[in-house]
Amino acid sequence: MTEAKSLFTQALLEATDEGLLILGESGREAIYFHLQNLYSLKREDVPEKPETFVEGIRKIFGVGAEVIERAIVKSLYRKLGRKYKEKRDYGFLTYLNDAKHMAK
Repeated sequence: MTEAKSLFTQALLEATDEGLLILGESGREAIYFHLQNLYSLKREDVPEKPETFVEGIRKIFGVGAEVIERAIVKSLYRKLGRKYKEKRDYGFLTYLNDAKHMAK
């Protein structure tokens, strides 16, 4: 794994943990539990399968998932030393793709 990829992976894992913390510690654990049972998605798989992660939290929270997604993206940008700026047509996966390029 390259250093940039490793940096992005670690930052995304930490940002996901922090973003899910808006649900509280037990809420975060419940989400990871459901993602693993429903989608076979473990916490450490999120950087490699962000589409599955998004599908899972959207299924669980509906449009409310956007609040969690935004919290994760803001945390990720902060961890990468970048300023988060909301962009009109950007979704969670687009922000992740941009952040991945920032880590290079």
